[in-house]
Amino acid sequence: MQLDGICHILVANGVITGLRPEPFSESGMDRVIDAAGLIVAPGLIDMHVHFREPGQEHKETILTGCRAAAHGGFTAVCTMPNTDPVNDNKNVTEYIRQKADTAGMVRVYPVGAISVGLQGQRLSDFEELKSAGVIALTDDGMPVRNSGLMRRAMERAKELDLLVISHAEDLDLAAGGAMNEGETASRLGYKGIPNAAESIAVMRDIALAELTGARLHIAHVSTAESVWAIREAKRRGAPVTAETAPHYFTLTESAVEKHGTLAKMNPPLRSERDRAAIREGLADGTIDVIATDHAPHSAKEKKAPFEQAPSGIIGLETALPVSFSLVEEGLLTKGRLIEKMATHPARILGLRHGLQVGSAADLTLIDTLRPVTIRTDSFYSLSRNCPFEDWASTGSTVMTLVGGKVVFEKGRQSVFGSCI
Repeated sequence: MQLDGICHILVANGVITGLRPEPFSESGMDRVIDAAGLIVAPGLIDMHVHFREPGQEHKETILTGCRAAAHGGFTAVCTMPNTDPVNDNKNVTEYIRQKADTAGMVRVYPVGAISVGLQGQRLSDFEELKSAGVIALTDDGMPVRNSGLMRRAMERAKELDLLVISHAEDLDLAAGGAMNEGETASRLGYKGIPNAAESIAVMRDIALAELTGARLHIAHVSTAESVWAIREAKRRGAPVTAETAPHYFTLTESAVEKHGTLAKMNPPLRSERDRAAIREGLADGTIDVIATDHAPHSAKEKKAPFEQAPSGIIGLETALPVSFSLVEEGLLTKGRLIEKMATHPARILGLRHGLQVGSAADLTLIDTLRPVTIRTDSFYSLSRNCPFEDWASTGSTVMTLVGGKVVFEKGRQSVFGSCI
């Protein structure tokens, strides 16, 4: 159900207990929040983040990642398994969940590794991972190169009703590449990564999903060919969904010349043709979700020569204002944007979520009237690897509530809040 209009929301014990046009009596209420002029949206959900803990806490911890998420308007995140050690067993999953519970802020849904150690040799124990609390499976950061292993992974995932998230990359085609293959890479003297390195892997995993019937989600779509393959798969009724990230519909390979390693990511920023195809895929529904692929790295690491520097940028605190460019340009309505950042992720992950009586009061209050400019010095993330400094927009988070608890409120020095 899509709710679009002026409404009063009653929250008690962390749950939405009332929705109606008329005000509720304020008698006995702990707090009344005046949201006049704001969008009150179902809490944003990021299906793709890297919190680096355990193992690389100098880049991001679960606590700082949760703070960044709350600041960005996200009430839930899915953490990728390429930590150190890898989240391929219940001990790591339980560690992540315990750290998230201690943080007491946004909901953290760990994603387990498809293969032990992300090595692509043998499957992790999916049943153990599910019982420990993983919500999906992926070898994100590394593709599953062996098609037979990926088939077995999908068959087992289907048995357990677990979503499979594909990091679609042909490592033989991508080997040694640092940015998109094309004129810009040639001019800068960098080895390029062709579009086919992604699209071939996308097509393989779609074929395996159709073979096995497993639910497949394609991560960080960046190429026109991938959009075409996903669109055609959906027309055939394949059990496939897809995400892209804000940098793929706003930036192109030319950003490397301006931002250097701050514009280095995997998959890389592509051509203007690819950017246009991503935008078309968002507009026509081929791409279901906007996720961040939040990938923090230290300043020292990003100062390395371009070809040696790690790939990835932070995104939790920039996603909403950057994505609102789609609304400002008329590509998406506000409602469609919220679907891609909240409603659709919840549906794909099987979460009960939304503005309905009985749902948890996970809410994001958004100001679309006052201009906002991105300033990384105001971020809660430990890292600052961001190419969107000084980006101007009209979409910003005013307040984030998780289970009725205010975990971020604009103008406060702390993201910690109180229950309502």
